[in-house]
Amino acid sequence: MHRLRAILILLAFAVSATAADKPALPSDVYKSVLRIEVATQTPDYRTPWNAGRFSGAIGTGFIIGNNRILTNAHVVSNARRVLINIYGSPKKYPAKVDFIAHDCDLALLSVENFADFAGFPAFEFDDIPALESQVRVIGYPIGGERLSVTRGVVSRIDFQAYSHSRADSHLIVQIDAAINPGNSGGPCIQNGKVVGVAFQGLRQADNTGYIIPTPVVKRFLKDIEDGTYDHYAELGSTEFPLFNPAMRKALGRPDDDKGVLITNVVATSSADGLLKPGDILMAIEGLPIDSAGMVVIDGENVNFHEIIERKFAGDKISLRFLRNGVQQEQQIELKPLHWSRMYAIDYESKPRYIVFAGLVFQPLDTNLFASQKFDDVTLRRLYSDYVPKGIFQKRQDIVVLTRIESDPVTSQLDSFAGFAVDKINGTEVRDLAHAYELLYPQEPPEFFVINLFGVNRPLVIPAAKVSAANDRVQKAGGITRLSNLKP
Repeated sequence: MHRLRAILILLAFAVSATAADKPALPSDVYKSVLRIEVATQTPDYRTPWNAGRFSGAIGTGFIIGNNRILTNAHVVSNARRVLINIYGSPKKYPAKVDFIAHDCDLALLSVENFADFAGFPAFEFDDIPALESQVRVIGYPIGGERLSVTRGVVSRIDFQAYSHSRADSHLIVQIDAAINPGNSGGPCIQNGKVVGVAFQGLRQADNTGYIIPTPVVKRFLKDIEDGTYDHYAELGSTEFPLFNPAMRKALGRPDDDKGVLITNVVATSSADGLLKPGDILMAIEGLPIDSAGMVVIDGENVNFHEIIERKFAGDKISLRFLRNGVQQEQQIELKPLHWSRMYAIDYESKPRYIVFAGLVFQPLDTNLFASQKFDDVTLRRLYSDYVPKGIFQKRQDIVVLTRIESDPVTSQLDSFAGFAVDKINGTEVRDLAHAYELLYPQEPPEFFVINLFGVNRPLVIPAAKVSAANDRVQKAGGITRLSNLKP
C-alpha cells in the first residue's frame, strides 16, 4: 500500500514537472506579428535596358487595424511579389503594398482576404519609451522559420540618418538588442503597446539596434489618411553650430551657447526669401535653440528639425532669428523640397536612358552615382551643388554620358564616358526628355555636336550614320528599346 502511494506521488510529480517544463503557447498578440516573404527585382543602372536582378528577402510586419499591416519600406522595396505567413501556419497569403514612404522607411500592406486575420488583436501605439526602460522586439530574423523575441534596454534617443534612403534623418531610439535581417518591420513592445518599429542595426557594435519611434509612425499614418503619401516638409536651410567663442564674438554674440548660424538657403524652399545666410536662428515655435541646434521636447534634447518633422505641407511655424543684430520673427509656411530627392536612393522606378549611335545617356541621381563610381570632379560638383546652389532651376536633370557601346561610329570615343552633357548642337540641355528632342529631332542636322562639361573638344556624330549604328548596337547588346524617358 505504501509502495503504491509512493508510485502515485512520483507519477503526479512527473506530470507536474512535464507541465511546468512545457513552454507556454504564444499569446494571441504573437499571431498579429506576421512573417513577410518578398520577391524583388532590382533595376540595373549600368545596363538600364535590362530587366534587373531578381532576389528575395524576409521581413516582419504586424497588424494595426482592419487589413492594415505595418512594416518597413525596405522590406518591400522593389517588390514583385509579397506573401505573408501567420505564426504557426504554413499557408501563404498574397499581399500588396498600399502605401510606402522611403524617406521614413515605413510601408502599409493589405492582404487579398483578411478573413483569416480578422480575429487577431490589432496593436496599439504608445509614446516614446523612456531611457533605461526595457522593451521587447518581436520578429522573424534570418536563421529560423519561427518567431523570435528579444529584450533590450533603451540606451539613446536621437536624431539620426535612416539608412534606407541614405538621405533622410529622423528621430530614432537605440536599444541594446541586435536588429538582424528579418527583424525589420517587427513591433517593439512595452507594456503591451507598440513603442517603435525595428528597422536597422549598427555593424560596428554588438547588440545595438534602432527602432522607428511612434511620432514618426503616427506622422506616416496621418499623412496617408487622404489616400496619398506627401513626403516630409522641409525648411530648406543649412545651419552651422556656434560652439566657437571666437566665432560668436565675431558675430557679436555673447558666449551663452544659444543660436545657430544660417549658412545657406535653398532656392524655392520654405525658407527662401525669409531667411538669409548670416542670420542666427534663436528659436522655433517658441522653443530656444542652443548652439548645437538642439531644442528640448518632452524632456529630451533633439535637433530642432524634429519640430518641422512633425508638421505637414501647408502648416506654418514661427522662427525667431537675429539679422545684423536685430531680432526678427517670421511665420514660414512649410512645403516639401522635391529636388532634394536627388540625394535619396530611388525605388520602384525603371532607369531612364537614351541610346544614340552607341552613346548611352542617363540622368544623374544617387542610384546612378552608386552604380557608376564617377571620378570626374565637375560631375561630382554638379551632383553636390544640385540642390544647395539651385542648379535644378536651370537643369531638371544632369544628363550624363554613362556608356560607349562598341561600334565603328564610337570607336575613338571611349574616354568620354563619365562626363555630364552641357549642350547639344549649341542648346543647353534641361533634362533627359529635352536631350531626346535634341538627339532625335524631326529634321536632323548634318552633324550632332555634343559638348561635355570639363572636356575641351565636342563629340561630333554624323547624322547619316545614326540609324545604322543604332541597329548594330541594339542587335549586339540585346537592347529592345532605344530610350525610356519615364521612371
